Amino acid sequence: MAAKIKKGDKVVVLSGKDRGKTGEVLAILPEKNRALVQGINLMKRHTKQSANQEAGIYTKEASIHLSNLAYADPKDGKASRVGFEIKDGVKTRVAKRSGETIDG
Repeated sequence: MAAKIKKGDKVVVLSGKDRGKTGEVLAILPEKNRALVQGINLMKRHTKQSANQEAGIYTKEASIHLSNLAYADPKDGKASRVGFEIKDGVKTRVAKRSGETIDG
């Protein structure tokens, strides 16, 4: 199955503590159906000192389930579903809200 959300996409959070926020996808974890989104689902990590890292409290993104994300429409930035179209033998992603092609 082709991925509807990919690395680098702008997405909108549909549910959870960061509902309504937008961010860019940093990584997709397909085996867990999760994604890392910049500035979303931030967690604090208490870290011991090691040879290459100082001790302290670091903030980093935790993964969020793909069902809680929607593609941000290129026209208005609101949540949109993603569909697929085949034009001239090339499969492209299409935003259902505006009908605009996403890539290609």
